[in-house]
Amino acid sequence: MKNLTRASSKTEYSGREKAAMLLISLGPDKSAEIFKHLKEEEIEQLTLEIANIRSVSPEEKERVLDEFYQICLAQEYIAEGGIGYAKDILEKALGSQKAIDIINKLTVSLQVRPFDFVRKTDPTQLLNFIQGEHPQTIALILSYLKPHQASVVLSALPQDKQADVARRIATMDRTSPDVIKEVERILEKKLSSLVTEDYTAAGGVQAIVDILNSVDRGTEKFIMETLEIEDTDLAEEIKRRMFVFEDILTLDGRSIQRFLREVDNNQLAVALKGATDDVQRLIFSNMSKRLSEMIKEDLEFMGPVRLKDVEEAQQKIVNIIRKLEDAGEIVISRGGGDEIIV
Repeated sequence: MKNLTRASSKTEYSGREKAAMLLISLGPDKSAEIFKHLKEEEIEQLTLEIANIRSVSPEEKERVLDEFYQICLAQEYIAEGGIGYAKDILEKALGSQKAIDIINKLTVSLQVRPFDFVRKTDPTQLLNFIQGEHPQTIALILSYLKPHQASVVLSALPQDKQADVARRIATMDRTSPDVIKEVERILEKKLSSLVTEDYTAAGGVQAIVDILNSVDRGTEKFIMETLEIEDTDLAEEIKRRMFVFEDILTLDGRSIQRFLREVDNNQLAVALKGATDDVQRLIFSNMSKRLSEMIKEDLEFMGPVRLKDVEEAQQKIVNIIRKLEDAGEIVISRGGGDEIIV
């Protein structure tokens, strides 16, 4: 992690970074008291963050302390009258968007996101539970599941629903707490008392990408072919994200050697200019020593390259890999059960 003295223009910090900055601001005595209530792993992580921070500016210190104070107040309001009560008070004091942001942070930290009981349910049992529901309802539920859980359900749905549900997940943005409450009430009346208003975003293109990356190839292919007919732009956006250049690390040596035969060496050099060391090492290890030395030399003398050019070269290689997979010439490892027969 870059230390703060080298990243003074940074405006967004992770929760762990903020926690470290808060402990620095509170001083060693108060921080030591806080450490007494943390797990050993958490102490190690925070200690590492603190060690990487050289200084905290007065502005950063004030911002972190103010956020911490607001969250503490929100927790008191929740304890006093529930999330709805806390949200009303925070809206009056801080405005609607700021109130929602604070409530979101609390609902995540308190693990009260919607459909918590569904995430603890076996996917095959969940399928029997929801397959008769409206596609929009199914899409909402799958958006809140872990990708591997959602992929099991999506793969098992009737084909006439698969693409429809996938499209609805991809185009979903934010859902009203009232709608979520109603869906939860229908699905599990006994747990309705645990429902909280969660304004966190669910769904979106990345959500369906994560799910499709886990389903079997047959299900993915059917859904993508259907979406290409119904919504070409959405299908293209999903395809661009489904296998990124860094995923080359998941390919076996034979697959890497196969796609390299289709790639122009100049294009490969540009793509590798922005690749990680791991990707570079893997690709070089799957080509002849002479060719790898030639491309390494090209990289050394290439000079600065525009990020746009690197991304375009990498995307062209990804497109080649996808075409070879469609032709059955290489296999992309998936988490959803594509069986490989050796």
